[in-house]
Amino acid sequence: MRLLVTGGAGFIGGHLADAGISKGWEVCVVDDLSSGRRENVPAGARFFEVDIRDAAALERVFDEFRPTVVSHQAAQASVAISVREPCLDAQINIIGSLNVMRACVGVGVQHLVFASTGGAIYGEVPEGTRASIDTTPKPQSPYACSKFAVEKYLEAFRGEHGLESTILRYANVYGPRQDPHGEAGVVAIFCQRLLSGVPVRVNARRQVGDSGCIRDYVYVEDVVKANIAACEDQIPDRILNVGTGVESNTQQLAIHLKEHLSSNSDVTFGEFRAGDVERSLLNAGRLVELLGQTVTLEDGLKRTADWFASQYAAE
Repeated sequence: MRLLVTGGAGFIGGHLADAGISKGWEVCVVDDLSSGRRENVPAGARFFEVDIRDAAALERVFDEFRPTVVSHQAAQASVAISVREPCLDAQINIIGSLNVMRACVGVGVQHLVFASTGGAIYGEVPEGTRASIDTTPKPQSPYACSKFAVEKYLEAFRGEHGLESTILRYANVYGPRQDPHGEAGVVAIFCQRLLSGVPVRVNARRQVGDSGCIRDYVYVEDVVKANIAACEDQIPDRILNVGTGVESNTQQLAIHLKEHLSSNSDVTFGEFRAGDVERSLLNAGRLVELLGQTVTLEDGLKRTADWFASQYAAE
């Protein structure tokens, strides 16, 4: 297996590159290091500092490495940034993804695995329900729109060029090595602030003071497992939700992490954030059927908090 991971110096991509190396695969990481970190690239993986918007540079990497499978993780992943800068979001997430697809076609890649969004693509998920892949997407943010557009381009490339693909619709991913300094990744942001003794903020679901938006939080280990299975053609579905089907609100996360880290930080309440959906919850039954039970939120938060605590202690 010759695996190329776009965004492989990032949070999810770095874990995925690690998993590929541990399986004895040849692994190549493509990342512009705008948000990824060089230390996330495992020893043994080839690394190219390339922006996926640079089609010519990307094609040179593909020509040199000749991947058999590609996991496309590179993205502008912040809903808030997409609202402020929708053109930037489209340039990275749509044009960049088209460059990846064209490069795949150019060297005859057998399979492309695409990191889409289940947390945003379905829009508001009504109370008492979970979004399945049969749920009609209702993207509400430019970020969600760009991800859905790429899904449709993949359909076109499958028909026109025979490029096989698996679309993984992620819930809210969390875990060790997530960047706490961006606008995405509330678990990482909370861990960093709680360890520093500064307040954490619960953004409103509807009005200031409520318990915050409802989300499906999935541990990075389960996301990597789904990617590896897709690379190995163990997922027959063209689209798969990658989540847990368990709902949690932001205040619950804050309280749980505060207790686990024995932090004295205050929990404060903020305004509704533009572009956010109030309730997002995935039907993850098919994922469990194919790959087994997912990591529980309690266990995943403990592992994540312990990792951040160890990093904080080492500074």
